[in-house]
Amino acid sequence: MILNEEQQMLADLSERLFADKASVDTLRAIRGGRHDADYDTALWQAMVESGLTGILVPEAHGGMDFGLVSAGLVARETGRRLALTPFLSTAVLGAIAIGRAGHAEQQKQWLGPIAEGSLIVALAIDETGKHRPERVATQANAEGDAVTISGEKTLVVDGPNAGLFVVSAMHDGKPALFAVEAADSGVTVNAVTSIDTRSMANVRFDNAKAQRLDANDNAFDDVLNAGRAMLAMELVGLSRAVFERTLTYLTERKQFGLRIGAFQALQHRAAHLSVEIEISEAMAFQALAAFDAGAADATQQILAAKARAADTARLAAAEGVQMHGGMGMTDEFDIGFFMKRARAASELLGDANFCTERFAQAKGY
Repeated sequence: MILNEEQQMLADLSERLFADKASVDTLRAIRGGRHDADYDTALWQAMVESGLTGILVPEAHGGMDFGLVSAGLVARETGRRLALTPFLSTAVLGAIAIGRAGHAEQQKQWLGPIAEGSLIVALAIDETGKHRPERVATQANAEGDAVTISGEKTLVVDGPNAGLFVVSAMHDGKPALFAVEAADSGVTVNAVTSIDTRSMANVRFDNAKAQRLDANDNAFDDVLNAGRAMLAMELVGLSRAVFERTLTYLTERKQFGLRIGAFQALQHRAAHLSVEIEISEAMAFQALAAFDAGAADATQQILAAKARAADTARLAAAEGVQMHGGMGMTDEFDIGFFMKRARAASELLGDANFCTERFAQAKGY
């Protein structure tokens, strides 16, 4: 991917900001209950001040409107640093949902706070342990101009901190997106912690007041596509970080008087992983560009990129742990944290099997 001048500046900014502000030590602190929040508040504030939280918000609402390729550059750094922030849920999924499906008043109400970082948005669509967006039991009921939502959503990323939920519910016989304020008396949030220390929640809606997001019939697909493309880039960044750390270890660790990086078997495996990462990154960038261009096959490209990136991240994590030896599974090394995030991010919005199956269906198989 050849970045234009604006994108290259953003890539450099993101790399510097995350290198300076993000640390696996913060994840360790949050995991151990030694942090005052369940996400990296200092990093999030730095992202706000740098304008990254408004990267997909139109300029009219205080954002930069740089497109998904640019957002992917940020996502790649979140993967490299295992950053715990609401970037995916709010700056990407929330901004896409409100920006593409909300009418003018809804955009005015919520897009500005998203860009300012004062509003955290959580996407609530799944109702089981696996991602099946078409299986929606949650119901939307309309009485005059009033709409209420009833149902339960599981494993809602950033749910405990959300001020607004974007919820899928059945309406007129098909799924649609609705916005529900977290402060509504009909909303019950039960916090859970995922294996990768991400903040999640099971959320119940009991006749909660809702606003329908219906300015664009394709918005639901757009939100899912944007999220999967972001996760593909995050997984690429994660894979690169594991690869870099593992290479460093191979040049330092000695066995039989030799650095283990001198062993040909490990060199072959490292070379194979390097090629897989390059291919996955190229596919992810192509998918992001297809989304921005509104390409007819954008969905297929995104599904392929997410599936490939998920497989590559799991390979990178497995190789990283094994090349570190038994110590790779201990908290003394960070590799185990990357392995947990690889698994969780691969599952989010559809694992490799899900994406591969949907890709095949789209191709007519």
